[in-house]
Formats: sequence, structure tokens, C-alpha cells
Amino acid sequence: MTGISGKTSTDWVAFASALAPVETIDEPVLVKKRSRDFFWFSPILERRLRSCFGDLVARPRTVAELSHCLSLAARHRVPVTLRGGGTGNYGQSVPLEGGLIIEMTGLDRILEIGPDFVRVEAGCNILALNRALGERGRELPVFPSTQDIATIGGFISGGSAGIGTVSHGMLRDDGNILELRVLSVEPTPREEVFRGGAINMIHHAWGINGVITELTLRTVPTEDWVGCIATFDNYPDCHAAAIDLALSETIRRKLCSTLDAHIGAYFDRLKGIVPPGRAMLVTLVPRGQVDTLRALVAGHGGRIDLAMDEAERVARKLPHVFEFSYNHTTLQALKSDRKVTYLQILFPAPVTVAKVVELRAVLGDDVFMHHEFARMGGKVVSFDLPLVKYTTDERLYEIMSIYESHGCPASDPHSCIIEEGGMKKADYRHLAWKKRLDPGGLLNSPKSREWTRVRDLSAEDIEALHQP
Repeated sequence: MTGISGKTSTDWVAFASALAPVETIDEPVLVKKRSRDFFWFSPILERRLRSCFGDLVARPRTVAELSHCLSLAARHRVPVTLRGGGTGNYGQSVPLEGGLIIEMTGLDRILEIGPDFVRVEAGCNILALNRALGERGRELPVFPSTQDIATIGGFISGGSAGIGTVSHGMLRDDGNILELRVLSVEPTPREEVFRGGAINMIHHAWGINGVITELTLRTVPTEDWVGCIATFDNYPDCHAAAIDLALSETIRRKLCSTLDAHIGAYFDRLKGIVPPGRAMLVTLVPRGQVDTLRALVAGHGGRIDLAMDEAERVARKLPHVFEFSYNHTTLQALKSDRKVTYLQILFPAPVTVAKVVELRAVLGDDVFMHHEFARMGGKVVSFDLPLVKYTTDERLYEIMSIYESHGCPASDPHSCIIEEGGMKKADYRHLAWKKRLDPGGLLNSPKSREWTRVRDLSAEDIEALHQP
């Protein structure tokens, strides 16, 4: 019996029956809903992926049930796509070949909270996790702006940075991820445990090379955080203030974002709070350091227009300030203008105002800068996630070329192929582990261009292709 994708000949009624006691969903409307993520941020991906659907959704609640799903898929050679909260931007959780969608949100237990770590199942909601940690005076060092719906396994599989990266580095930096437990897709699934540098063989691989079941992550002391938005007459002054904040050895900021004045027009929730026509610096600092931040901002000609702790935020029914950062900025804009999209650009160290001025002079009026400051390899960098008024695909790639010609590498957020996006080139170590843990090539395989070329090689031969 062919499923709704029209891409498999599996008898899905029989397959669902064989999955028992695992909960399944076969209602076409619900299967289609779970076949989508936030790829519609990109007009290119919207065209490419809007007709891609799975055939059946499985919702395991234990590792044993998950193992049963993977075993059955391996025995029937059914394509598998993993799904958490569905907050990915590149179609990571969209099944290109139909097949089985495994929704991981049922594996949501917090297994252990230690003095400086947490051990948790992959489907745990990040907001719930941070709340549980907060009761112990701890929090995750890095988490996404989409924490309300994202899962921790999905974030580690698909993400690389987030709220906290300006102080605690990228997710891949030593010590942020302590251990990953992963299942293979085989008739008898095996568990592999990754620690140390080996963690990066699984992290940020889009779920193509193993199924994360359990994570052990570093935690850090929480603070009485105050969300602040400072505004400036112009973007260069705003950017200069952000550089000082990101480099500060005094202020313990958890976020440091700058947004072009044009972007504020999209933020309906800030009307009457943030004056129109002013560039914005968005940050989170401890309550005791707000006055120090105020002085830093004033030194660059700015002022703080919003400063609120969690209790005030809830009372005023306002979003977290981090919902005006990272790709939540794109989401806020798309709520009122479906003709905008975004790019992902690295401004390498050392970050300077001069580079911003240089690029603003050559970019068109259709590009509004939006920088997220981060630590990468111990150095402060920034990621420009500019809003772009979409006209044509060619114009998007022209803008990327302009950035690259000025020494700012672009990662393509308009592709669902891992080697065309953040990874930029094939990591054959990842693909060697795919061969070991997914020998049948069932896990999200169309997302890797290079897998097709190397799938018939041994894991060792694939790994030998890797060049640093």
C-alpha cells in the first residue's frame, strides 16, 4: 500500500501494525503537518520542499520503542527522518523520500541533574529543561531562541549557536556537550557512546548518521537576568557598542544582538516601547550590571529603552528579548511581510565597525543588517543574519557573493543539502560514521550530496577522504 508521499511501495497499514505498541499517526493532514519545519523562511526551499511528505509518523516513548522503530525500518528498508519540535530552518526534518517520520518528543525525561551537568533524553523540550535546571540555580550555557518548542536533541543535531554563545562559545566548543548516546539503524540497533572530540562526529550532522537518544550537557550558574534593548541614532554606533559589550571582561552578557533600524518596523510587540527609526542592541545582563551596561551604551550615544526581568516580562505580556534575536528576528518579520527572507554570513575576528560601514556602502537598500555576536575558538566573531527583501534567487546569491568578496563567508540557508549550507564542504568523518551506524543509508540520506558518491565504500575508506 503506497503512502501519501507516493514515493514508497510499503504496506503502511501492515507496517504500523508491526510497530505496536508504538503510537503511530497515519491521518494525512497530521502526517503532512509533521513533514514540515521552518524551511518556509526561504522562498527557494518553500518551492522545493512544500510537496515533500512522509507516509507514517511513529511516536516512541522509550529507547526500547525507538529501537523497535529503527529495527523495523532497517528490515523493510524504509527511509527514516527524525523530528523534534520542527524548528529547523533548512528542511532538516523534511522527508525527501517519504517513509517513516520518528517524532522524538515522547523521549522527554530528565534523567539526572548533577552539580554542573544534566543528563537528558533527546526529545526533552528545552524550556522544560531550563526550568528544571533553574530550580537548582543552573541553566544551559547555550540554547535556541525557539526554546519554547525545540527539543534538546534537535538543537544539538541541527544547531551550532544560540543564546549564550557570546559568552560560552559554539555548541561544538570543548565542554559544552559532554556525551552523546546514539542508536544505529540496523535489524538489531546498536548503541554507540561519543565523548570528547568524537562528539562532533554526531553534533550538527542533521540526523543523517545516527539517532541521538541521550545527551549529557554542561550547565552553568543562572543569573537574575534582565532583558534590555538599547537604541542608537545609527547602526555603526550600535555596532560599536555591541563590540565593546561582547569583548567586555566585566559584563556577563548572555546575548548581544544588533539590528538595523528598518527591522524594528516589523516588531509590533515593541511599538510604543522602542522608538521607530533607531538601531537596536538586544542583550541580557545580570540585574546588578544594568547600570554598567547603561554607561557603556551612553558612551556610544545610545540609551536603554527597555529593561525588564522575567516577572515584569510576564506581567507586561511581552516576549523574551531573545525573541528579537537569531532567526526569531526573521520569524517576527515574516509575520507581517512574507516577501522577506534572510542570509547567514560570518564576520570573522577581529570584528570591526569599519567592516560594517564598508559593506553597507556596497549592499543595496534591500539588505538590513542583523548581527549576532559569538565566541568561536575563543575569539569574538559575529554572524550577520540580514533580512533581505526577496526579489529573485539570483539576487540572493549576488548578495552572498558581495559579502564573500569582502572577506565574510556565507553559509547558504536556502539549501537543504548539508554540504551546501553550514558545513560548506563534506565532512567524510561524519559520513564514515553514517556508514557504521546507518549502513543501509536510510537516515535522511538525500540531505547529503556526497553520501551518494561514497555509500559503497567502507567506513575506513570514506574516512580516509577527509582533509582538514
